[in-house]
Amino acid sequence: MPYLNLLIALGPVAFWAGVLVMVITSLVCAAFTLRHPRRALVYISAVALAVAFVAVAVPGPEAPPVAKVLLGITVLALSVVGGGPAAQLVLALASRGSVTAGTHGGIVIGERATADNPYGGTREVLRGGTFIGYLERFATAGAIMAGFPEAIAVLIAIKGVGRFTELEAAEARERFIIGTLVSLIWACVCAGVFRLAIA
Repeated sequence: MPYLNLLIALGPVAFWAGVLVMVITSLVCAAFTLRHPRRALVYISAVALAVAFVAVAVPGPEAPPVAKVLLGITVLALSVVGGGPAAQLVLALASRGSVTAGTHGGIVIGERATADNPYGGTREVLRGGTFIGYLERFATAGAIMAGFPEAIAVLIAIKGVGRFTELEAAEARERFIIGTLVSLIWACVCAGVFRLAIA
């Protein structure tokens, strides 16, 4: 009988420890893909995040304060770190190698011939997307975790206005939309784990 009481008492602790292990696993896998992209690790990271999300979405034991703090810190880090590899994977699957990467993190597109430039040429657009993505996911997850999801509309507006002049080419528009959506979805799921845990 004392063992049964001990198991009942340790049940919530084990549950939240399992959720934290899933989130940490996702974070570690995502971190390993930053320098050397590996699709398998991105898939593992996404599955671990999905398992954590489903676990907290199902009604369960209340999270202890320590678990809430650790989970908050971990999912915020995961939202920033993991969204980049996820977006790169989806963009690679969508473009199937049809886009040339630029030297500054953007893509190279062909320019139309104009009166000033009769031969056309190429230029790199969507530069700095990696760092913009870090900031975007940090702000998105932070806004949701703080209970202010309306801020996401402001973030999207700022990003759209900032990139407006680069979105003439279809390739740039496609990458902008796909990359932004994947990045935002990743950050929202990460923040959702925290919001569901503290609900």
